[in-house]
Amino acid sequence: MDRFTDQAPFFTDDHRRLAASAASFVWREIEPHAARAEEATDEDFRSLVALLAEADLLRFCVRRDAPLDVRSLCIVREELAYSSALADAAFVMQGLGTYAVSLAAPAHVREFWIERAAAGRAVAAFALTEADAGSDVSAVSTTARLEGDAYVLDGRKRLISNAGVADFYTVFARTGTRADGRAELSAFVVSARMPGFSVRERTQLIGAHPIGEIEFNNLRVPAEDRVGDEGDGHPLAMRTMYVFRPSVGAAACGMARRALDEAIAHAKRRRQFGAPISSFQLVQAKLAEMATELDAARLLVYRAAYARDAAERGEATADSSALTRAASEAKLYATEAAQRIIDEAVQIHGGAGLVRGAVVERLYRDIRALRIYEGTSEIQKLIIARELLKE
Repeated sequence: MDRFTDQAPFFTDDHRRLAASAASFVWREIEPHAARAEEATDEDFRSLVALLAEADLLRFCVRRDAPLDVRSLCIVREELAYSSALADAAFVMQGLGTYAVSLAAPAHVREFWIERAAAGRAVAAFALTEADAGSDVSAVSTTARLEGDAYVLDGRKRLISNAGVADFYTVFARTGTRADGRAELSAFVVSARMPGFSVRERTQLIGAHPIGEIEFNNLRVPAEDRVGDEGDGHPLAMRTMYVFRPSVGAAACGMARRALDEAIAHAKRRRQFGAPISSFQLVQAKLAEMATELDAARLLVYRAAYARDAAERGEATADSSALTRAASEAKLYATEAAQRIIDEAVQIHGGAGLVRGAVVERLYRDIRALRIYEGTSEIQKLIIARELLKE
């Protein structure tokens, strides 16, 4: 049993009940299928989204009439990632793909897509990255030009989660160039059924994750369906990242916690030189360091989530610089620590940890992406330093 929510000061009774119910759901509904994630079809993925909706978990990532509770978002991601990176992706993409829509889309667009996403009837996606525009958002080359009562989109997006599975995409495209030479970005909701939309490629990653490249060819989006005003795309994308960034750390903590549990269990079972390897001091030192790093990571993650929630509720001064720094520290440390923890878990397992399909082998592949997406570790360091130098 995990006691972190009972011991840490960041949680209410509702959070503790959520942690318990989410863990029960995961062990009952997700864990039996987790090992077969790489065999999952698009229909399996859609069924997974529907299952999350049926369990009433999507309300913790799809924003509707009130701000998201980031601690709840993190709790659910941690529990899902403990068992299945695919289930975690299915959950969080419903939030990432709808957040900007919930903030700034016209009422008719918001009501149509948000309701379907929250009910698990529509799969969402967030389309920002391009071949030459990852960390450098100003390099976005997909264009949206206004022609009459519609915007015409042309361009490609790369490494888009849920590409080919999603029913709609929140797309960020260049509508002009600012005085400083950087791209003026605007946001649009694009249905996968619109003429001019196509999936160019389904990309295979080292872990199970639906992802690929999409293209817009003379695709017309009604001007009344634009998300926010022209030029609001960049701030909307950043607001999305700032809310969801601590939850990437939470997913990393879920994976690291599973690796630690697997390592402890294996160390107690595995016997060498006539004794369980858990009796060897070098193995004990590894376990001690893994547990300490995990605790530190979780504290950073839930500190950032608590601070965001307190600011939203008006219980604390909304210091945007401090919130940004806390989110980046959480994402940076938790993902890097989780990589180290999982690597040590594989080492403790020895050759058994390298066998395809072993839990720690799967974790070793799944954790790697978290140090890259939603801002690389290097970008997080730059953000942290920038906010420090403002003080």
